[in-house]
Amino acid sequence: MTASKRIVLSSDHAAIALRQAIAAHVAEKGWEVVDIGPTTPESTHYPLHGHAAAEKVASGDCALGIILCGTGQGIMMAANKVPGIRCGVCSDTFSARMIRQHNDANILSIGARVVGEGLALDIVDAYLDAEFEGGRHATRVEMIEPTD
Repeated sequence: MTASKRIVLSSDHAAIALRQAIAAHVAEKGWEVVDIGPTTPESTHYPLHGHAAAEKVASGDCALGIILCGTGQGIMMAANKVPGIRCGVCSDTFSARMIRQHNDANILSIGARVVGEGLALDIVDAYLDAEFEGGRHATRVEMIEPTD
């Protein structure tokens, strides 16, 4: 399968169950899921998982990513440190759609302690079903890209 239908999923210990539910849901939608864990509930560090997922997207190995931690905020911050990554944390479908349409976000972050499974799957659908609109938004995305 090409990278255009590969999606990386990662989380910290707080979001394993929700990540696994999302992985199954995304696979049913026809995506090849690259789940990079973790799989056990021992405490782990969200920056490591956010960075690892972001590297998969930045390298082109995966087209998109979904990352999770308790709030979605910390892991999102870690992912955004990787050049070329545009990650937004969403707890509603409107924002999930907009980060794809207007910001060309290549990673979605969700807080497992913020939203339940049903809403999380709706957020994932809104994110994956949206497409970047380009135009004036492309100019703005270019403005936030690193220049080094």
